[in-house]
Amino acid sequence: MISEDLKPRKIKEEFRKINPMFVERYEKIDDSDDFYVYMAKPLRNSIRVNTLKASVEDVVKSLSERFELEPIPWCREGFFINAEKVGGTIEHQLGLIFSQEASAMIPAVALDVKPGMLVLDMAAAPGGKTTQIAQYMQNEGCIIANDVKVDRLNILISNLQRCGVTIARVTMKDGRFFKRFKDTFDKVLLDAPCSNVGMIRKNFKYLKMWRLREVESLSRLQKELIMAGYRALKPGGFLVYATCTLDPLENEEVIDYLIMNTDAEVVEIDLPVKSQRPITKFEDREYCKDVLKCLRIHPQDNDTEGFFIAKILKPA
Repeated sequence: MISEDLKPRKIKEEFRKINPMFVERYEKIDDSDDFYVYMAKPLRNSIRVNTLKASVEDVVKSLSERFELEPIPWCREGFFINAEKVGGTIEHQLGLIFSQEASAMIPAVALDVKPGMLVLDMAAAPGGKTTQIAQYMQNEGCIIANDVKVDRLNILISNLQRCGVTIARVTMKDGRFFKRFKDTFDKVLLDAPCSNVGMIRKNFKYLKMWRLREVESLSRLQKELIMAGYRALKPGGFLVYATCTLDPLENEEVIDYLIMNTDAEVVEIDLPVKSQRPITKFEDREYCKDVLKCLRIHPQDNDTEGFFIAKILKPA
């Protein structure tokens, strides 16, 4: 862990010592002092109240007797909490709350599901967004909760059970498999596998592990996944694409690829969240202006993980 007491430029130099390739890359994306200062800060703990089991008011009343809570502006059920180990609380063990990073709550809010819908969660594990979608659907309808790895599915199933989700059908498929279900789902969430730069605040292993070649490989996979998800979406439906990383190759480039190859339309996400201007030019690449409607969230914007979210309409 890098000391927060260092001056901003010293913090950046510590990042450079750990992974010089990362700093060289991110100098082109966000070279502000605040970016590195917040990347070095421990991430604030946050929770989401599971309204399938209890009301927000009752859970907040119970938690407030032991912890300080701060509402998360973009999610009514979300709160920052000063608990060191949320998993040790009785509320967590009973499934009344879910430990979930604050910016990671945005995709399910943006998806705007309703009871009775058929929803595809293409990369569902560990289940934070799946359980959030289920509570918004009030356990009415069906969620296809998919992931590609069996060990991740075990965690997903455990979280679904703990939170009382009864409408999820768990599948183990490569997300590209769903392209065969043309015009099937009312809503699609693609929380895509990514290089996890936003998660450096949780664990510096993501900084040590970062490699540009992996970013390039993930970008190719993300394009295939979003094309499959879009094909599976009903006309008139919405797809939300999200990553917890900040590289344009994994974000704006993926959305640009979808726009250039389909009739997809990007829709603005109207939530009280601070964000950066999406990137329309990067190195030798230029992206369509529609990417400006996406949310690009850097750690210093809201003191959260870095995140990227795009909401896509499939015209009827």
